[in-house]
Amino acid sequence: MALSHAILAALNDRACSGYDLAKRFDGSVGFFWNATHQQIYRELTKLEEQSQIEAQLIEQEHRPDKKIYTLTEKGEESLRLWIETPSTVSPIKDDLLVKIFAGTIVSPQTIVSELKHHRSQHLATLQTYQSIADRYFPDRSQFSDVGRYQYITLRQGIRIETEWLAWCEEAIELLES
Repeated sequence: MALSHAILAALNDRACSGYDLAKRFDGSVGFFWNATHQQIYRELTKLEEQSQIEAQLIEQEHRPDKKIYTLTEKGEESLRLWIETPSTVSPIKDDLLVKIFAGTIVSPQTIVSELKHHRSQHLATLQTYQSIADRYFPDRSQFSDVGRYQYITLRQGIRIETEWLAWCEEAIELLES
């Protein structure tokens, strides 16, 4: 997936400024596709040049003018074609797994320490996902069309974090025995 697809997907949900998009990215799509604010702004410029999005300039008093970006028909078609194209499974790229693979050159306690550090991060992420589920999806028997897809995505995030926690516990137990 390219950053452009993540931006088009976010703008498909609603029009917003580059700043608002970057902030939304931090709390939604950003959980699954990481990008800096600078990368997002660069990509917005490219997408606008390709006529996949358009910007409306909004004048603000006592503040710089801002651009509100919306998806164009061309952008919507690009997003649709990308969604319709079968995806391949992305390879895992995780430095923790590489560290553990070569872990015999350090003490087991070094790896256990790293595992405990990761466990705490995965626990924090899981708690964030669960609070999002509780806040935005309190009645899981009724979903809007958009909510259904967002919830399915969130559920996968919860499952991934739950599995990471189980794996960390298993690895710590194995290395400490």
